[in-house]
Amino acid sequence: MKKQEMHRDWIATARTLSQALPYLQRYAGAIVVVKLGGHAMGSDEAMEDFARDMVLMRHVGINPVVVHGGGPMINAMLEKLEIKSEFVHGKRVTDQATVEVVEMVLSGVVNKRIVQAINRQGGKAVGLSGKDANLMTCEQTNPSLGFVGSPSKMDASILHELFANDTIPVVAPLGAGENGETFNVNGDTAAGAVAAALKADRLLLLTDVEGVKDADGDIMTELKAQQIRDLTIDGVIAGGMIPKTETALAAISGGVRAVVILDGRAPNACLLELFTEHGAGSLIRAD
Repeated sequence: MKKQEMHRDWIATARTLSQALPYLQRYAGAIVVVKLGGHAMGSDEAMEDFARDMVLMRHVGINPVVVHGGGPMINAMLEKLEIKSEFVHGKRVTDQATVEVVEMVLSGVVNKRIVQAINRQGGKAVGLSGKDANLMTCEQTNPSLGFVGSPSKMDASILHELFANDTIPVVAPLGAGENGETFNVNGDTAAGAVAAALKADRLLLLTDVEGVKDADGDIMTELKAQQIRDLTIDGVIAGGMIPKTETALAAISGGVRAVVILDGRAPNACLLELFTEHGAGSLIRAD
């Protein structure tokens, strides 16, 4: 690269940092829950980029919490162990053998991979699941689904303790039942419950789509809760977007200031959303 071109790049970088100042000030001390899934979990490069963004957020005064999924990794392990797994209405039927694999993969391989990625970027991350410190107590969602749970009681005190120690919590979506059972929890649902328990400023749902689309297929950059309900009734919001928008509505109802559904495949998606005027994806607020 020529010296003149490098100089232009440096000027552009300095200008970007300067323009980000109001947003850095706006989010200082804020709690931001990030649901990690899809593309960012499959690629080592994408994982490193994501980890770097989390560390940067922490260094500028934001308290990020990462809640992750791991469906493809669970599927691979079940196949390797020759354990059959079925789905009903998009939810995994989870028997005793399956839930043991789910816990092993989510709390073990997947969780620690994210923790290590953050630590390699100079951050300080700690991995836990919803079973730790009574973070997420669950009730059975539906007997036909087995050990699939819905959060019924949250205790976020452990997360506040981690914030106070300059630590980024990385949460696997598992919960404990009142009788000591282990429940598998949908990753989006878990992220929404954590965000509501923390009264988070933002819940960022990283997906493999650009955001919520209108009837013409265009991305809607900002929506109110009632618009989400209307678009769902009209069939515009359909398929895999429904659980995400339902999570958004539940989180907002629980006290989260706003939820953003954004494309986790885009480089620095979280930083674009938080620190630029343009933002990223679809921002959903209360009516």
